[in-house]
Amino acid sequence: MKDWNPDLYRRFEDERTRPARDLLARVPLTSPCRVVDLGCGPGNSTELLLERFPDAEVIGIDNSAAMLDSARERLPGCRFELADIGAWAPDDGVDLIYANASLQWVGDHEALLPRLLGLLAPGGVLAVQMPDNRDEPTHRAMRELAAQAPYAALIGDASRLRTELLGLDGYYDLLAPLGSVDLWRTAYQHPMDSPARIVEWVRGTGLKPFIDPLPEAERARFLVAYEQRIAQAYPPRADGRLLLAFPRLFFIARRAAAKP
Repeated sequence: MKDWNPDLYRRFEDERTRPARDLLARVPLTSPCRVVDLGCGPGNSTELLLERFPDAEVIGIDNSAAMLDSARERLPGCRFELADIGAWAPDDGVDLIYANASLQWVGDHEALLPRLLGLLAPGGVLAVQMPDNRDEPTHRAMRELAAQAPYAALIGDASRLRTELLGLDGYYDLLAPLGSVDLWRTAYQHPMDSPARIVEWVRGTGLKPFIDPLPEAERARFLVAYEQRIAQAYPPRADGRLLLAFPRLFFIARRAAAKP
């Protein structure tokens, strides 16, 4: 997959940052020493962490060089590192691993999440938010088009392009034996001006692995057909705008404190 486009991602920064704030508000820590933003993107979530924990060492990790360049420009005094977020491990103790809208791109959550929780210091927190919108019209349309000729031969199996989440029950059962777990699911409602704006939103994230493999002409045709499906799936509301529902899944797992 081609590198991420920070400028495209940040066109909807306010909307993308809202769940990051909601996740951080539930983190039950007051003065962590070391905080990691795992999948920091262009630094919008890292900025929240710096504001909440001004005395902590805050480190941003991402596997996109372009996103990290944008983050460093935004927060020149912060430390950012290029790394595979699925295989990352700290070189020292961590009190908070904060992963906002990143782990849905990493597979094998049954192994990944207990491993991340185990990297924390006793009493440390793993805070995760992931889009849970695979069954929304935006994402069903991606997969339906990707299964058609000529796109299927170029894109391949669309089901592999993003991890299927385990659901609230699945994450609770996975993490509860390892510590305390707080989890919830919210569907944000975003008024959008047009079908084209919805397409612009998802081009920065979920649509990217579908259109990246396509030659320019096929990509243009895919986007036209996709926008037509979006227009059918999201009719205008009373004010003429479209209402984009965006479900997101949250959980905060706290590693058990060391026994005295």
